[in-house]
Amino acid sequence: MKLLLWGNVLLLLGSVVVQATHNPALDTAWKDWKSTHQKQYSDLDEESIRRSIWEKNMLMIEAHNQEYELGIHTYELGMNHLGDMIKEEVVERMMGFRPGVHGEHNNTFVPESGPVPCKIDYRRCGYVTSVKKQGNCGACWAFSAVGALEGQLRRIGKELVDLSPQNLLDCVEKSRGCQGGRMEYAFDYVAHSKKGITNETTYPYKEMLGMCRRDVPKAMSCKGFMTIPPGDEDSLAKALAQSGPISVALDASQRTFRFYKKGTYSDYYCRPDKLTHALLVVGYTRREWIVKNSWGQNWGVKGYIYIQRGQNVCGIANAASFPIV
Repeated sequence: MKLLLWGNVLLLLGSVVVQATHNPALDTAWKDWKSTHQKQYSDLDEESIRRSIWEKNMLMIEAHNQEYELGIHTYELGMNHLGDMIKEEVVERMMGFRPGVHGEHNNTFVPESGPVPCKIDYRRCGYVTSVKKQGNCGACWAFSAVGALEGQLRRIGKELVDLSPQNLLDCVEKSRGCQGGRMEYAFDYVAHSKKGITNETTYPYKEMLGMCRRDVPKAMSCKGFMTIPPGDEDSLAKALAQSGPISVALDASQRTFRFYKKGTYSDYYCRPDKLTHALLVVGYTRREWIVKNSWGQNWGVKGYIYIQRGQNVCGIANAASFPIV
């Protein structure tokens, strides 16, 4: 896999990149960025290619932010730990949501009648644990599912604890570990496994697939899950208000998503029919969804992204689900 990804880098950029002249004005910024994100490369050729990718991303970010200052965009971009990676690498390594039949168990959410609050933020209610970092493993589906399960613990009056995405990564047979999965499969596993799911302390995250451990204590279980009617943001808001944080998937393959820094996100080039990445909706305002990512606290707004509400941006309501406790 690593050789394939590296081959794609060489193929897409061309061997001429190795001899490319870099912008000397960015020397200090490059050194600082490498130090900040603890980047090390195998040789000077690899570093030259990585710097070329980084410089191209820097130029894109600067051009976007100039337009942001002019009011053309509603969100700002910023360089982060993904700066030396091409789109294909990020999608392959870190975006692990896999296609499937949404709502295949005929358990579609039907909202209760009546209005919903104008805004909700479950972070303020103690339903949400800290932002995690999945690293170079497409375990976003497991982190999203864990976040929804953690919220249910608090909703039923139990102590909020960090549950184990590694438990799901190793044990959900319908999914493919770091190669991807679905939150519905995770909820189904937790509902039908005698061990349910354990906590993070007992079963820590290793950023790789391992053997499923059966000798762990159960931290919680669930009865099943519900799915939101695809594309229905009103039902998504009602489910959030009635049940707590919701697992979602969207198209996160655009560079604007990878380098999101702050503001209300929307990208015309998103493909709502090409969902790639799983996240957790933890609240909303009148015009934004509050969404927790699993790329660390140095990404976005301390690990969160605020996505425009009302346009099903990037397909955020197309594969939403939550566990039933």
